[in-house]
Amino acid sequence: MSSNRDEFDLGSHVGEDQVVGGAPPEMEHPTLRTELRGYLIGLGLAALLTAASFWSIDEHLIYGPGIVMALIVFGLAQVGVHLVFFLHLTTSPDNTNNALALAFGVLIVSLVFFGSIWVMFHMNQNMIPARALMQMRGG
Repeated sequence: MSSNRDEFDLGSHVGEDQVVGGAPPEMEHPTLRTELRGYLIGLGLAALLTAASFWSIDEHLIYGPGIVMALIVFGLAQVGVHLVFFLHLTTSPDNTNNALALAFGVLIVSLVFFGSIWVMFHMNQNMIPARALMQMRGG
């Protein structure tokens, strides 16, 4: 039965932590064929989502304001494809650190992005209007 497991095990195991007393690394690694199949599936899905993004803009089947939402959905789906098929992020216990690092990175980027928007909005609200500034200068 271990050959069936190896047949469907997708993902790279380079630099992966090994369990003490577990099976030797040679027994756990998938074959080149299964690795290549996973990469090709990921490539096909990524290409399909990219084509769907361009299609959604060119065709007028999607309601105008809904195009932005469609592009966001296609973009998030593409991020998911890349995380699973190319970065091999799974729900296994071995990937807990990778998932936490990804979540922390998303948190930091979100804080920087939304914090910058917040600061710029409040700076704009608290600036003196140009007309009042000209009157203060005596102009």
